[in-house]
Amino acid sequence: MDPDPVPFDAVILAGGRSSRLGGVPKQSLTYDGDTLLRRSAAAAGGARAAVVVGPYPAELPAGLLGCREEPVYGGPAAAIGAGLARLAAVGGKRPPFTLVLACDMPHVERAVAELRKMLGTAGAGQPDGVVAVSEDGRRQPLVGFYSTPALQRAVDERAAVGGLTNASVTSLLARLDVQLVAVPAGSTADVDTWDDAAALGVAGVEPLSGSQPDAAADDLGD
Repeated sequence: MDPDPVPFDAVILAGGRSSRLGGVPKQSLTYDGDTLLRRSAAAAGGARAAVVVGPYPAELPAGLLGCREEPVYGGPAAAIGAGLARLAAVGGKRPPFTLVLACDMPHVERAVAELRKMLGTAGAGQPDGVVAVSEDGRRQPLVGFYSTPALQRAVDERAAVGGLTNASVTSLLARLDVQLVAVPAGSTADVDTWDDAAALGVAGVEPLSGSQPDAAADDLGD
């Protein structure tokens, strides 16, 4: 019997500069006929509420909220803080967990499914959540279910001592006690460059040579 589902909210990070893609928004890239944003939204299906943090289409996928981090391009920690604030504004009782998910992984639904299975298993996991580990042993902090109170506390503490702008996700989440979960091979493979896109079968319109903006590194942490 499958474990009972655990209620959760979702924060989908879509605010990167996509500098190594010449400024082409990652969320607009397509795989198997759908955008990476829609695929991320589908992976977060079942959330009480889900918010996209970053630039987004005029019409978001059905059921999604939208907001921007402050300042714009302020980095993933600032984006997580903005997403939590938007979810809090929904009102009602907040779920015990919040899924934090980058929007640049075409197969991430498999990773999320594995994390949800672990989260819903009685007695499994650490009190502050479960986080994906890729097949090469790397922790993937932008694919994880975090205790909502613990994540909010981490955001508040970081905002108070050093600010969220340009803070790393690693520093934001360093004190959380999470269980690391091995997820299916390839499920956290992300698109940072056009070579990555080609290898993963992700499609998009590559900008003409010389059209790339002068931008800092993406604020999805890549």
